[in-house]
Amino acid sequence: MSSVSTLLAAAATRDVEGILVMLVVVLLGAKLTGELVERIGQPAVLGELLVGIVLGNLTLLGGPSLAGIAQSETFTVLGELGAVLLLFEVGLESTPREMLAVGGAATRVAVVGVVAPMLLGFGLGGLTHPEAPWMVHAFLGAMLAATSVGITARVLKDAGFVRARAARIILGAAVIDDVLGLVVLAVVSGIITASASGEALGAAAVAAIMVKAAGFLVAALVVGSFLSPRLFQQALRLRTRGLVQALSLSLCFGLAWVAARAGLAPIVGAFAAGLVLEEVHFEEHVKRGEPHLHAALAPLLGLLVPVFFVRMGMLVDVTSFAHGDVLGFAVLLTLAAVVGKWVCGLVVPRGVSGLTVGLGMMPRGEVGLIFAGIGANLALRGEPVVDAPTYAAAVFMVVVTTVLTPPLLLWSLRRAEAASATATPPGPPGAA
Repeated sequence: MSSVSTLLAAAATRDVEGILVMLVVVLLGAKLTGELVERIGQPAVLGELLVGIVLGNLTLLGGPSLAGIAQSETFTVLGELGAVLLLFEVGLESTPREMLAVGGAATRVAVVGVVAPMLLGFGLGGLTHPEAPWMVHAFLGAMLAATSVGITARVLKDAGFVRARAARIILGAAVIDDVLGLVVLAVVSGIITASASGEALGAAAVAAIMVKAAGFLVAALVVGSFLSPRLFQQALRLRTRGLVQALSLSLCFGLAWVAARAGLAPIVGAFAAGLVLEEVHFEEHVKRGEPHLHAALAPLLGLLVPVFFVRMGMLVDVTSFAHGDVLGFAVLLTLAAVVGKWVCGLVVPRGVSGLTVGLGMMPRGEVGLIFAGIGANLALRGEPVVDAPTYAAAVFMVVVTTVLTPPLLLWSLRRAEAASATATPPGPPGAA
């Protein structure tokens, strides 16, 4: 332990050497801790967060301070690339066609699942931080609107409930929820950025930001859906290997750059790039020996995504929880996050368990962390929109909602199944 501390202490004084040592620690620590938490039924992202929290608070254990590495530009850029690739991968799991086919029930659930947490977050911000500008409260609400259905999807798949009606509503609503959440993030971030630069924020300015955010996403989907199949078709003339990976990443980074230039979060563009890419676009490349896109992306995701989560954990100041008001705020924030998603259950069709749908929409996971990280990098009146205590409370909320979802969702699914079996009348005598 002392030799590791000495190595980290020495590396923390040199940017390049520090990053190399940190990558060793991050990758090994994230993988080993992820294995441990998965063995107790939790997602690996929790292990990566825990590694980051420990590294960021080593001074409390008598170790060196790694604040310099956590704040270094190189480490920050690596983490942000991890977030971009993560949202690209999330986008790959859906298509525009699926977004249009999820139905009215999923749309209602998604809309309520965004609006209710936003209102609760805005109200909580005004109640606990009345001195802060309203835009800070709005960002707090946007942060609660995020959802991470990856955890829910894993529970549904492992439990064999993927084809259940409630599961279809949850997964369909999650697609719309992702889009709405990113638009909300883009709008709120745009308002804060405009205010920080001294621009007037009348109703017309706010409406313009909303139109720009929605317009970019629609334009990216339309143009991307038109160009991507033709791009891959023309690329068949080339014999260079790695075209699927190169073209896909170019589309991802290109749309992320366009989104940033438009004043939106780069992850909005990355998500759009993932949506427009479909397997049919590059199946001819796969037939001639190219690796599948998911397989081609796996090494990059395995390197950069853990860096993002570990860095997010390193930004948590554990000592801030020593103040009762911070812990109290974290609990209130978590309650608002839970209740805001449970409300989704009020708009499900008859015969579907509202509790199951609400629990399925509850985890914030990596998406909540991405939103919190963006808020930490936004400034208003010279202060970060998400300051250190609020960031610590956000991580607390993410961890609690992520940990609670798997066991509670599984319990609710089995409870609903048992109730359905009890309510089903027996067949006629002699029926098979």
